[in-house]
Amino acid sequence: MHAGVSQPSAWVTRFAPLVAPGGRVLDLACGGGRHARWLARQGYRVEAVDRDRSALESLEGVAGVTTRLADLEGGPWPYDGAQFDGIVVANYLYRPRFADLLACLAPGGVLIYETFMLGNERFGKPGNPDFLLRPGELLERLAHGYAIVAFEQGEVAAPRAAVVQRVCAVRGEGRVMPLP
Repeated sequence: MHAGVSQPSAWVTRFAPLVAPGGRVLDLACGGGRHARWLARQGYRVEAVDRDRSALESLEGVAGVTTRLADLEGGPWPYDGAQFDGIVVANYLYRPRFADLLACLAPGGVLIYETFMLGNERFGKPGNPDFLLRPGELLERLAHGYAIVAFEQGEVAAPRAAVVQRVCAVRGEGRVMPLP
């Protein structure tokens, strides 16, 4: 869960198999595209979005990946009416767009989300509370209309020391998913 890490996160690789085979997956704020590349190799159709043009250029020509240049915080929401079978978010939090993001998850779709939470400031960036989840915040946001498959929060040592929060959830209450 650190910028510059090229391997996909273990959280993403563990829960991605819950997404429908060949499904459409949004990699939000994809950065260098580590998850987009890995998901495409697994047979998913991936839309990778970021505001960093050079990061997106590194994904040009990757089979199964389309890119979109968008300012997710300052511009219009680029996915009104879009539906995805899976959404992956790693190391990114912009609360004003959370409802928009969830609206893009199709019924039965899988949300795989992991980012930093309060307490991380003692390890470095991000340290601004605007970019750090509160304890249990992802669970609160997914309390209605989502089946929680897995949730974790706390301190991790690798790939660097950090305080994180992670969730895998399926849109649709009462759904039971097999654990990968």
